[in-house]
Amino acid sequence: MHYVLFYEYVPDYLERREPLRAAHMALAAPLIERGELFLGGAFANPADGAMIVFSGNSPAVAENFAKADPYVAAGLVTRWWVREWTTVVGKDAAQPVKLPPVG
Repeated sequence: MHYVLFYEYVPDYLERREPLRAAHMALAAPLIERGELFLGGAFANPADGAMIVFSGNSPAVAENFAKADPYVAAGLVTRWWVREWTTVVGKDAAQPVKLPPVG
């Protein structure tokens, strides 16, 4: 199953993130290695939030990431939440559906 962690950022997020970025990425690194953190990044134009996709049996990995994230602790994240995401298409879909033949 996939879980999506959503962040909402403070207006000056880009100016404030640099001192915390290495610690934020260090938190992500072992989750990436274990295959628990699939994709992530800030939204662009405007950079007012982010989305991080996790893979696992429960939302706990995503929730624990947010609770330990230096961006959250430092107040760069004004609100976060996790949603279960039923993925059905794509090479890493958790519940793939059979697609019709192409052509």
